[in-house]
Amino acid sequence: MKVLIIYSSIHHGNTKKIARTMATSINADIIETKNLKINTLDEYDLIGFGSGIYNAKFHKNILNLIDKLPKLKNKKVFIFSTSGFGRTKYNVPIEKELRKHNLEIIGSFTCKGYDTFGLWKLFGGIAKGRPNNKDFQNAKDFAERLISS
Repeated sequence: MKVLIIYSSIHHGNTKKIARTMATSINADIIETKNLKINTLDEYDLIGFGSGIYNAKFHKNILNLIDKLPKLKNKKVFIFSTSGFGRTKYNVPIEKELRKHNLEIIGSFTCKGYDTFGLWKLFGGIAKGRPNNKDFQNAKDFAERLISS
C-alpha cells in the first residue's frame, strides 16, 4: 500500500512531529501542503491530511487543498491534528469536506500540542511539552492500525 501524509505545521512544529512519526512507522511519503503537486495524489492508495488547529479550524493551507482536490477514485483517507486541547471535534469539519469528495475516511487522530496562539501567548501557552512520548506512540499505533485493516 502506498501512503502519503500531507500536513501543515506552522508555529511549533507539533503537527510535523506527529506526521513524521506516522510516516516513519508505516514507510509513508510525507510532504508539507505548500510543496504538494496535486496531480500526484492518484499514485497513492491512502492519503493523510494533518494540521495544527487555529481558532478551532484546520490551517487554511489544508482547507484550500481540500477545496481543490481533483476527482480521486477508490481513495482512502485519514485525518490528524494537534491542538492545545487535543479535541477530536476539530477533525469533524474536515471529515465532512472530504466526504463531499467521495473519499472513504478510515481514521481520525488528535493529540495535544504546545499552543501559544492568540490569548494563550499571554499565559505562556498551554499543553507545554506536548506532543510527548505517549502522543508519539499513540500516533505510531494509529498509523500502523490504518495499514493493517
